[in-house]
Amino acid sequence: MKKTILLSLSILLLSIGVSKAQVVPSFSFGLKGGLNYSTFPSNGIFNNDNKAGYQAGAWARIGGLGFIFQPELYVTGKNVTVNTNDGTGTAKANFTSVDLPLLVGGKVGALGLGGRFYGGPVLSFTVNKDQSLSGAASNAARLNYKDANYALQVGAGVDISSLSIDLRYEGGLNKIAYGNDNSHTRVSLFSLSLAYKLFSL
Repeated sequence: MKKTILLSLSILLLSIGVSKAQVVPSFSFGLKGGLNYSTFPSNGIFNNDNKAGYQAGAWARIGGLGFIFQPELYVTGKNVTVNTNDGTGTAKANFTSVDLPLLVGGKVGALGLGGRFYGGPVLSFTVNKDQSLSGAASNAARLNYKDANYALQVGAGVDISSLSIDLRYEGGLNKIAYGNDNSHTRVSLFSLSLAYKLFSL
């Protein structure tokens, strides 16, 4: 009988803790950093070699009733090498941008351990466009990367106390042109980041 009562009380307390974690409004702020892998799909005219980049910045999270809104602001480095398929031109491109994801999603868990899933738009403002060109047709391989780019981001994360691990996919919405050619591409991005919560209310 005592074991049954203790087990029932334990389940009740755990349920209250989970409900409180999902219902009570909260605000968190922290820093994040990680690696990304940029992809510019090949299209039969240009053959692209994708490379690793980086991201570093800050995030905020507003939650309540099991839902979250998570705006972020970070600097992203995207790297790619573009080759003409006939081998006559190459462009090594390194783009730096300030990215602003506006994510909405859900959160589950309690007692310092939880999971998240989310998605939303990303506004990307390019602050640096470095491209080194080589070969007779090098200008054809140049990427005309825009100052403002737009994308959609989806992902999931795990929270362990003040640490978070996030895995995301980002798909570009606007087209990026190659040189003076009529061919276009869209940037896609896979990222893995580690975040640290500085404080929460």
